[in-house]
Amino acid sequence: MKRSLFLYLFILAVLMNVFTYMYYSKRTIFEETQFSKTNTKLKDSLNSVSAKLDDANYFSLENNQNAQNYFDKPDAKKFIPYEKLIPYVKEKLLDLNDNPKGNPYTGQDQIGAQKFIINKVKVLNHRWIIADYNDSEYWGEVLLKYFISEDETVSFEIVQSLLYQK
Repeated sequence: MKRSLFLYLFILAVLMNVFTYMYYSKRTIFEETQFSKTNTKLKDSLNSVSAKLDDANYFSLENNQNAQNYFDKPDAKKFIPYEKLIPYVKEKLLDLNDNPKGNPYTGQDQIGAQKFIINKVKVLNHRWIIADYNDSEYWGEVLLKYFISEDETVSFEIVQSLLYQK
C-alpha cells in the first residue's frame, strides 16, 4: 500500500512537471510572437507618423535647400544660418504684438475691444511666412513676405489676409 502510494505520488509529480514545463515553454513562445507583432505595429506606426511629418514639413525653410542657399550668398558680407534666422524672424514678428492697436501685420483693423495678435508663425521659405492670428473672438491667417536687410533688420509685407467667419 505504501509502495503504491509513492508510485501514484511520483506519477502525479511527473505529470505536474510535464504540464508545468509545457505551459512555460508555450508561454515564452507566445510572448515572443506577441512582442514581435507589437514591435512590427509600432514600427509601422512610427514610419507612418514620420511620413506624415515629412509631408507636413515639406514647405518649410528647414527642409528647403534652395531657400537655405539664398542666405548663403557668396557676395553677402554675412552668412545667416537658417537655424538662427527662423527664431529671429519669428521673434521680430511676435514682438509687434505689443502694439496697442494689435499686430499691424495681421491685415485686420481692431474690430472689438480686443486687438488682433499673431499666435503661431511658420517660415515657409526665404521669402514667405504664414501666421495664425486672433482677437479671442475672430480667427484668421495671413501670408507675409519678409525681407532681411544687411544690418539684420527684418521688414514684413502683407500678401494676403483671411479672417474666418464667426
